[in-house]
Amino acid sequence: MPDLRRDARVIATPGTGWPDDVARPSTPVAASAEEVRRLAAASSDLDSVGASLTAKVSVCRACPRLVEWRESVARVKRRAFADEPYWGRPVPGWGDPAARLLIVGLAPAAHGGNRTGRIFTGDRSGDWLFAALHRAGLAALPTSTHAGDGQRLLGVRVVAAVRCAPPANKPTTEERDTCRPWLAREISLLDTTLRVVVVLGAFGWQALLPVLADAGYAIPRPSPRFGHGASVELEDGSGKTLRLLGCYHPSQQNTFTGKLTESMIDDVLGLAARLAGGVG
Repeated sequence: MPDLRRDARVIATPGTGWPDDVARPSTPVAASAEEVRRLAAASSDLDSVGASLTAKVSVCRACPRLVEWRESVARVKRRAFADEPYWGRPVPGWGDPAARLLIVGLAPAAHGGNRTGRIFTGDRSGDWLFAALHRAGLAALPTSTHAGDGQRLLGVRVVAAVRCAPPANKPTTEERDTCRPWLAREISLLDTTLRVVVVLGAFGWQALLPVLADAGYAIPRPSPRFGHGASVELEDGSGKTLRLLGCYHPSQQNTFTGKLTESMIDDVLGLAARLAGGVG
Protein backbone atom coordinates (compact mmCIF):
# COMPACT_ATOMS: atom_id res chain seq x y z
CA MET A 1 0.00 0.00 0.00
CA PRO A 2 1.41 3.46 -0.85
CA ASP A 3 2.57 5.77 1.91
CA LEU A 4 -0.18 8.35 1.59
CA ARG A 5 1.71 10.87 3.72
CA ARG A 6 4.39 11.04 1.05
CA ASP A 7 2.18 11.02 -2.04
CA ALA A 8 1.38 14.65 -2.81
CA ARG A 9 -1.27 13.59 -5.35
CA VAL A 10 -3.46 11.96 -2.70
CA ILE A 11 -6.06 13.74 -0.55
CA ALA A 12 -7.70 11.55 2.06
CA THR A 13 -10.70 9.63 0.70
CA PRO A 14 -12.47 6.94 2.72
CA GLY A 15 -11.09 3.52 1.91
CA THR A 16 -7.87 4.69 0.25
CA GLY A 17 -5.66 3.56 3.11
CA TRP A 18 -4.92 6.66 5.15
CA PRO A 19 -3.56 5.34 8.47
CA ASP A 20 -6.21 4.93 11.18
CA ASP A 21 -9.05 5.92 8.83
CA VAL A 22 -12.07 3.76 9.72
CA ALA A 23 -14.48 5.32 7.19
CA ARG A 24 -15.36 3.54 3.98
CA PRO A 25 -17.18 4.64 0.80
CA SER A 26 -20.35 3.17 2.34
CA THR A 27 -20.11 5.23 5.54
CA PRO A 28 -23.23 7.42 5.81
CA VAL A 29 -22.60 11.15 5.33
CA ALA A 30 -24.40 13.85 7.30
CA ALA A 31 -25.32 16.80 5.09
CA SER A 32 -27.44 18.76 7.59
CA ALA A 33 -27.79 19.39 11.30
CA GLU A 34 -30.73 16.99 11.42
CA GLU A 35 -28.67 14.24 9.79
CA VAL A 36 -25.86 14.85 12.29
CA ARG A 37 -28.36 14.29 15.11
CA ARG A 38 -29.77 11.16 13.49
CA LEU A 39 -26.45 9.55 12.59
CA ALA A 40 -24.86 10.36 15.95
CA ALA A 41 -27.79 8.85 17.84
CA ALA A 42 -27.61 5.70 15.71
CA SER A 43 -23.90 5.12 16.42
CA SER A 44 -23.41 2.19 18.79
CA ASP A 45 -19.60 2.20 19.04
CA LEU A 46 -16.68 4.57 18.70
CA ASP A 47 -13.97 3.27 16.41
CA SER A 48 -14.93 0.21 14.39
CA VAL A 49 -14.50 0.24 10.61
CA GLY A 50 -17.47 1.31 8.51
CA ALA A 51 -20.28 3.06 10.36
CA SER A 52 -18.91 3.83 13.82
CA LEU A 53 -19.22 7.30 15.33
CA THR A 54 -15.59 8.04 14.37
CA ALA A 55 -16.22 7.01 10.78
CA LYS A 56 -19.37 9.13 10.47
CA VAL A 57 -17.74 12.17 12.03
CA SER A 58 -14.84 11.93 9.58
CA VAL A 59 -17.07 12.28 6.50
CA CYS A 60 -19.55 14.88 7.80
CA ARG A 61 -20.51 17.69 5.37
CA ALA A 62 -23.18 19.46 7.41
CA CYS A 63 -21.55 22.92 7.56
CA PRO A 64 -20.93 24.34 4.05
CA ARG A 65 -18.55 27.09 5.19
CA LEU A 66 -16.35 24.62 7.06
CA VAL A 67 -16.40 22.08 4.22
CA GLU A 68 -15.28 24.74 1.74
CA TRP A 69 -12.54 26.02 4.03
CA ARG A 70 -11.03 22.70 5.12
CA GLU A 71 -10.94 21.42 1.52
CA SER A 72 -9.55 24.68 0.15
CA VAL A 73 -6.72 24.55 2.71
CA ALA A 74 -6.06 20.92 1.75
CA ARG A 75 -5.79 21.81 -1.94
CA VAL A 76 -3.69 24.96 -1.63
CA LYS A 77 -1.52 23.75 1.32
CA ARG A 78 1.14 25.60 3.22
CA ARG A 79 4.52 25.83 1.50
CA ALA A 80 6.22 23.83 4.27
CA PHE A 81 3.86 20.92 3.57
CA ALA A 82 3.54 21.28 -0.19
CA ASP A 83 4.81 17.74 -0.81
CA GLU A 84 2.32 16.16 1.61
CA PRO A 85 -1.33 15.28 1.13
CA TYR A 86 -3.80 16.81 3.52
CA TRP A 87 -6.55 14.94 5.32
CA GLY A 88 -9.02 17.72 4.51
CA ARG A 89 -11.93 16.10 6.38
CA PRO A 90 -13.48 16.47 9.84
CA VAL A 91 -11.05 15.27 12.51
CA PRO A 92 -12.72 12.74 14.82
CA GLY A 93 -11.93 11.96 18.42
CA TRP A 94 -8.87 9.79 18.93
CA GLY A 95 -7.47 7.65 21.71
CA ASP A 96 -8.68 5.04 24.14
CA PRO A 97 -12.25 3.85 23.40
CA ALA A 98 -12.63 3.09 27.12
CA ALA A 99 -11.06 6.34 28.32
CA ARG A 100 -11.29 7.49 31.92
CA LEU A 101 -10.03 10.93 30.93
CA LEU A 102 -11.38 13.04 28.07
CA ILE A 103 -9.61 16.14 26.75
CA VAL A 104 -11.78 18.65 24.87
CA GLY A 105 -10.28 21.30 22.60
CA LEU A 106 -11.74 23.92 20.28
CA ALA A 107 -11.28 22.73 16.68
CA PRO A 108 -8.58 21.22 14.44
CA ALA A 109 -5.86 23.50 13.12
CA ALA A 110 -5.90 24.15 9.39
CA HIS A 111 -2.35 22.85 8.92
CA GLY A 112 -2.36 20.55 11.96
CA GLY A 113 -5.21 18.09 12.38
CA ASN A 114 -6.69 19.11 9.03
CA ARG A 115 -3.40 18.00 7.47
CA THR A 116 -2.56 14.91 9.51
CA GLY A 117 -6.01 13.51 10.22
CA ARG A 118 -5.37 13.28 13.98
CA ILE A 119 -6.57 15.81 16.51
CA PHE A 120 -3.86 18.10 17.98
CA THR A 121 -1.27 16.57 15.67
CA GLY A 122 1.17 18.36 13.39
CA ASP A 123 1.19 21.83 14.95
CA ARG A 124 2.80 23.55 17.93
CA SER A 125 -0.28 23.27 20.12
CA GLY A 126 -0.20 19.54 19.65
CA ASP A 127 3.53 19.45 20.36
CA TRP A 128 2.80 21.03 23.73
CA LEU A 129 -0.18 18.83 24.52
CA PHE A 130 1.38 15.47 23.65
CA ALA A 131 4.63 16.29 25.42
CA ALA A 132 2.62 17.11 28.54
CA LEU A 133 0.53 13.95 28.19
CA HIS A 134 3.72 11.93 27.95
CA ARG A 135 5.18 13.59 31.05
CA ALA A 136 1.98 12.70 32.91
CA GLY A 137 2.21 9.07 31.82
CA LEU A 138 -0.86 9.43 29.59
CA ALA A 139 0.81 9.00 26.18
CA ALA A 140 3.24 6.37 24.94
CA LEU A 141 5.40 8.90 23.05
CA PRO A 142 6.29 12.57 23.67
CA THR A 143 5.35 13.54 20.11
CA SER A 144 2.43 13.07 17.73
CA THR A 145 3.44 13.82 14.16
CA HIS A 146 1.07 11.90 11.89
CA ALA A 147 -1.52 9.14 11.84
CA GLY A 148 0.17 5.77 12.10
CA ASP A 149 3.27 7.11 13.89
CA GLY A 150 2.99 4.62 16.78
CA GLN A 151 1.59 7.07 19.30
CA ARG A 152 -0.94 5.67 21.80
CA LEU A 153 -2.98 7.37 24.48
CA LEU A 154 -3.25 5.55 27.79
CA GLY A 155 -6.69 5.79 29.33
CA VAL A 156 -7.25 9.08 27.48
CA ARG A 157 -9.26 10.28 24.51
CA VAL A 158 -8.88 13.69 22.80
CA VAL A 159 -11.71 15.43 20.94
CA ALA A 160 -12.64 18.87 19.64
CA ALA A 161 -15.92 20.67 20.22
CA VAL A 162 -15.99 21.45 16.48
CA ARG A 163 -14.56 18.75 14.23
CA CYS A 164 -13.60 20.81 11.14
CA ALA A 165 -10.88 23.44 10.85
CA PRO A 166 -12.64 26.84 10.81
CA PRO A 167 -11.51 30.06 9.10
CA ALA A 168 -9.47 32.20 11.53
CA ASN A 169 -9.91 29.38 14.04
CA LYS A 170 -13.37 30.78 14.88
CA PRO A 171 -16.39 28.51 14.41
CA THR A 172 -19.78 30.19 14.40
CA THR A 173 -22.37 29.46 17.06
CA GLU A 174 -24.44 27.60 14.46
CA GLU A 175 -21.45 25.44 13.49
CA ARG A 176 -20.75 24.66 17.14
CA ASP A 177 -24.35 23.64 17.71
CA THR A 178 -24.54 21.57 14.52
CA CYS A 179 -21.46 19.63 15.64
CA ARG A 180 -22.69 19.16 19.22
CA PRO A 181 -24.41 15.77 18.72
CA TRP A 182 -21.07 14.20 17.74
CA LEU A 183 -19.56 15.33 21.06
CA ALA A 184 -22.65 14.30 23.01
CA ARG A 185 -22.66 10.80 21.55
CA GLU A 186 -18.92 10.41 22.09
CA ILE A 187 -19.38 11.20 25.77
CA SER A 188 -22.38 8.87 25.95
CA LEU A 189 -20.35 5.99 24.51
CA LEU A 190 -17.65 6.64 27.14
CA ASP A 191 -20.19 6.82 29.97
CA THR A 192 -19.23 3.62 31.81
CA THR A 193 -15.55 4.53 32.06
CA LEU A 194 -15.29 8.34 31.95
CA ARG A 195 -14.29 10.02 35.23
CA VAL A 196 -12.58 13.32 34.32
CA VAL A 197 -12.80 15.89 31.52
CA VAL A 198 -10.06 18.46 30.91
CA VAL A 199 -11.24 21.38 28.78
CA LEU A 200 -8.66 23.41 26.88
CA GLY A 201 -10.02 26.93 26.64
CA ALA A 202 -13.27 28.80 27.20
CA PHE A 203 -14.85 27.84 23.86
CA GLY A 204 -14.69 24.13 24.66
CA TRP A 205 -15.94 24.80 28.20
CA GLN A 206 -18.98 26.67 26.93
CA ALA A 207 -19.66 24.01 24.30
CA LEU A 208 -19.39 21.17 26.80
CA LEU A 209 -21.67 22.37 29.62
CA PRO A 210 -24.95 22.01 27.62
CA VAL A 211 -23.84 18.53 26.50
CA LEU A 212 -23.29 17.46 30.10
CA ALA A 213 -26.61 18.99 31.15
CA ASP A 214 -28.41 17.02 28.44
CA ALA A 215 -26.59 13.90 29.65
CA GLY A 216 -28.20 14.33 33.06
CA TYR A 217 -25.45 16.08 35.00
CA ALA A 218 -26.60 18.83 37.35
CA ILE A 219 -24.86 22.06 36.32
CA PRO A 220 -24.53 24.59 39.15
CA ARG A 221 -26.26 27.95 38.85
CA PRO A 222 -24.78 30.30 37.96
CA SER A 223 -22.87 28.15 35.48
CA PRO A 224 -19.27 27.50 36.47
CA ARG A 225 -16.88 29.84 34.70
CA PHE A 226 -13.85 28.71 32.77
CA GLY A 227 -10.42 29.44 34.16
CA HIS A 228 -7.06 27.73 34.30
CA GLY A 229 -7.22 25.32 37.23
CA ALA A 230 -11.02 25.57 37.49
CA SER A 231 -12.43 22.40 39.04
CA VAL A 232 -16.09 21.40 39.23
CA GLU A 233 -17.54 18.10 40.39
CA LEU A 234 -20.79 17.22 38.63
CA GLU A 235 -23.26 14.49 39.54
CA ASP A 236 -25.97 12.86 37.45
CA GLY A 237 -29.27 11.42 38.62
CA SER A 238 -27.77 8.00 39.26
CA GLY A 239 -25.12 9.33 41.62
CA LYS A 240 -22.25 9.09 39.13
CA THR A 241 -19.75 11.94 39.42
CA LEU A 242 -17.62 13.60 36.76
CA ARG A 243 -14.83 16.06 37.48
CA LEU A 244 -14.48 18.97 35.06
CA LEU A 245 -11.09 20.71 34.95
CA GLY A 246 -10.10 23.86 33.07
CA CYS A 247 -6.75 24.44 31.38
CA TYR A 248 -5.59 27.26 29.15
CA HIS A 249 -5.37 26.16 25.53
CA PRO A 250 -1.77 25.39 24.45
CA SER A 251 -2.01 27.88 21.59
CA GLN A 252 1.12 29.67 20.45
CA GLN A 253 -0.32 32.91 21.79
CA ASN A 254 -0.63 31.39 25.28
CA THR A 255 2.65 29.48 25.32
CA PHE A 256 4.80 32.20 23.71
CA THR A 257 3.55 34.84 26.15
CA GLY A 258 3.89 32.60 29.19
CA LYS A 259 0.17 32.62 29.93
CA LEU A 260 0.48 28.82 29.87
CA THR A 261 3.73 27.23 31.06
CA GLU A 262 4.83 23.61 31.14
CA SER A 263 4.39 23.46 34.90
CA MET A 264 0.84 24.83 34.60
CA ILE A 265 -0.32 22.23 32.09
CA ASP A 266 1.56 19.51 33.99
CA ASP A 267 -0.30 20.43 37.17
CA VAL A 268 -3.69 20.07 35.49
CA LEU A 269 -2.91 16.84 33.65
CA GLY A 270 -1.22 15.34 36.70
CA LEU A 271 -4.33 16.04 38.78
CA ALA A 272 -6.54 14.66 36.01
CA ALA A 273 -4.53 11.44 35.89
CA ARG A 274 -4.81 10.98 39.64
CA LEU A 275 -8.53 11.68 39.68
CA ALA A 276 -9.09 9.33 36.73
CA GLY A 277 -7.44 6.51 38.64
CA GLY A 278 -4.03 6.20 37.03
CA VAL A 279 -3.04 5.27 33.51
CA GLY A 280 -2.99 2.31 31.17
